[in-house]
Amino acid sequence: MTELTLKPLFNFDEMTLPPRVGNGFTGKDILSVDQFDREKLKYIFARAHEMRELVQRVGSCELLRGNVVTCLFYEPSTRTSSSFIAATDRLGGRVIPITQGVQFSSVSKGETLADTIRTVEQYSDVIVLRHPEVGSAQVAADYSDIPVINAGDGAGEHPTQALLDLFTIREEMGRIDGLKIAMVGDLRYGRTVHSLTRLLTQYDVSLRFVSPEILRLPLNIMNTVIDAGLDVRETHDVADVIENADVLYVTRVQKERFVDLAQYEEVKNHYVITPELMQRAKEKMVVMHPLPRVGEIHYTLDDDPRAAYFRQVKNGMFIRMALLAAVLGKA
Repeated sequence: MTELTLKPLFNFDEMTLPPRVGNGFTGKDILSVDQFDREKLKYIFARAHEMRELVQRVGSCELLRGNVVTCLFYEPSTRTSSSFIAATDRLGGRVIPITQGVQFSSVSKGETLADTIRTVEQYSDVIVLRHPEVGSAQVAADYSDIPVINAGDGAGEHPTQALLDLFTIREEMGRIDGLKIAMVGDLRYGRTVHSLTRLLTQYDVSLRFVSPEILRLPLNIMNTVIDAGLDVRETHDVADVIENADVLYVTRVQKERFVDLAQYEEVKNHYVITPELMQRAKEKMVVMHPLPRVGEIHYTLDDDPRAAYFRQVKNGMFIRMALLAAVLGKA
């Protein structure tokens, strides 16, 4: 029998990637950004680069052939759910999509999260979970014998979004260290802000937090930034930060997190990034947004080359491809 020799898809010598052996993710849950140091980030970002090249060259592969990913979403989602589904499909795996239809599942009959997790793990190799309660991903992981990936737990964390955000910053600006990063909008309830801020404490960056008083960054996260020794300031006015920002990370005010809707009405249109405001920004900088937006970035900015939010969306698929491959030991 003739021995087959398979040529690698990528030239790893040219790409100078970190070693593929012992990635530390196989069989692990992805619950928090606190799991990622700079070496692990370097590894995931290198794998995401591979995934981008794979998609550009051949569209898909069979890396996850035979693997099943359950997307269990108790909250509405467009980008996160569809990008995990696309990521699985691009890698040749299969998806059980319990997304917009949770109300039609046994959850509507009163089934507990623990029982749902114990059930779907019987059919799956990975569970991707979004849930409205802070800490729900940890609860799911405690009951699951297969990896759980946190796709957002209430106002807590959104680690995969933070990873794609950081990856986007590096791709757009060519570096992370030395950047001036301003975060604007709902900093109190914005789990994307919470997770990204915690990742950024590993880098030499300057942070500016812009929000109404009632939507300020939680004190525990601010203390984490201060303890990391970063240059940090708070303000209520985007005009205070727009001229010096390398990254303007804008978030929507999240109506669903407000108990008092009168408070929401007071702040919902507090910030709008307009072409006039962007005339004061650097020529080399980026505007980012985790989406969806509800008016905080003017649509005429979409054609501005500094508007990176849709490139940010695409990067999400590459990051999630990398994570799925890593936790399944296929990276």
